Amino acid sequence: MAESADILPPESGQSPVRIGADSVVRAGSVIYPDVVAGNRLQTGHHAVLRPQTTVGHDCAVGAQVVVDGRSDLGDEVDLQTGAYVPSETTIGDRVFVGPRAVLTNDPYPLRQGVDPAGPTLEDDATVGANATVLPGVTVGERAFVAAGAVVTEDVPPSTLAVGAPAKHRPLPEHLTAGNVPR
Repeated sequence: MAESADILPPESGQSPVRIGADSVVRAGSVIYPDVVAGNRLQTGHHAVLRPQTTVGHDCAVGAQVVVDGRSDLGDEVDLQTGAYVPSETTIGDRVFVGPRAVLTNDPYPLRQGVDPAGPTLEDDATVGANATVLPGVTVGERAFVAAGAVVTEDVPPSTLAVGAPAKHRPLPEHLTAGNVPR
């Protein structure tokens, strides 16, 4: 644990942060109370994990990544530099989210009283760099969202989503295998 990392103390009704064995929390990272992380968590510099977030085993939360509260991350998730994960998001096992990818949870920011509904990324899904996934969208198991895509509707399992708005295409043969953590 880097000396300049902030593991915030619980306030009334909150539980202390729990981080599993063999984890590395780098300088500038902030982890809020009510976060539970599995073994071998790795954060980049200035990563933020907000309250009521669960993180599985063997996860990488890259530099400047923000995971807002009330989100669930499975095992072997890899969130690359600058990715944003809003509250109410569910991420399965072996999911890769590329640099500066943005997941969203509010269909009408500040305009209507709508409850946030983050996306769901199922097991072995991949979201490319600078892609945007809109609220409530499910990216199916082994689906692949191309870099820069804007995903406005569910992506079926084993499908490629390309463009803005994203169109669905068959997944190329070389992308059909599940994600392999490095």
